[in-house]
Amino acid sequence: MFGSSAPYFRFRWIRKCRFRQPQVACYCLVLSLFLASQPGCIEFADHSSEPRNQSGPLEAAATVGMVADLVRIVGGDQVRVTQMMGDGVDPHLYRATRDDVRTIMLSDVVFYSGYMLEGRLTDTLRKTTDSTPSIAITSALAPDRVIHPPDSEGHADPHIWMDVSLWSTCVETIVKTLSDFRPSSRLQFEQRGEELQEELLHLHEYGKSVLGSVPEQQRVLITSHDAFRYFGRAYGLEVVGVQGLSTESEAGLQRINELVDMLVDRKVAAVFVESSVPRKNITALIDGAASRGQRVEIGGELFSDAMGPTGSWEGTYTGMMDHNFTSIARALGGTVPSGGFKGSLPNH
Repeated sequence: MFGSSAPYFRFRWIRKCRFRQPQVACYCLVLSLFLASQPGCIEFADHSSEPRNQSGPLEAAATVGMVADLVRIVGGDQVRVTQMMGDGVDPHLYRATRDDVRTIMLSDVVFYSGYMLEGRLTDTLRKTTDSTPSIAITSALAPDRVIHPPDSEGHADPHIWMDVSLWSTCVETIVKTLSDFRPSSRLQFEQRGEELQEELLHLHEYGKSVLGSVPEQQRVLITSHDAFRYFGRAYGLEVVGVQGLSTESEAGLQRINELVDMLVDRKVAAVFVESSVPRKNITALIDGAASRGQRVEIGGELFSDAMGPTGSWEGTYTGMMDHNFTSIARALGGTVPSGGFKGSLPNH
């Protein structure tokens, strides 16, 4: 299974066993899931003589960009964050890699969203939690704030961040967790957390304002998959997804025809694609409506399960939601200030 690298691999693990016995069994168990079907070896930097959490920044891993961004802001210089899923990655379909396992095991803590958003990666987090704590930042939400769609077989809707006011409450879990790991930095974590929540409150009010300017009969948001229920509830839009909560679900011909009927009957002028979801279903809607004499355009590309490119305004949580608010409001006939929230959006 290990090929010619096996002696070296075993030697390095013997060395690590002397110093990290509580971690080794869990580490080997999880790695075996990947190594059993893949040739070669994994080489890890040898930190056997360097205890974790004693000096330097905390090492935190985060699954999706929306989580990682909050952790970076709250953590500041005291925390180094490694984001596991990159730009445009669909977390519903994501499969953990050997690099992900390495990242988890060499981190002090892992932050994830929860409610099965991360799909298969959630299983990996459960297997490694005895060695590296995994924290769902949505775990403290009041049950009555969480949406359980009637057609989801009892599963909660995981797209919490689409309601900025609700996502803001998750900052408190991040502050508490980081403070528990680094009590000496508690005041800094709390201060940055309060500043972040204040900015998110302003962002939430911006969303309510611009979407409230959309004519009532045009407040219909049709997207690729059912990721915008919290968005619709918070900002007063009727939301329809072609696919279900997870992009693993497939939209059948009957579903497409039902939505084409809606587009035609209600004279909906715009539908929206998502950056992390293929466009084929939205294209089918547009073509179906056109065949019946209804012109429907793509109102824009929205960020649903992933943020924009790293380094861009849309590559932050605030920028991602600013883009969504501004794009939707403008496409549906609302009034939007130039540049969106804070004037930071390019070409808006």
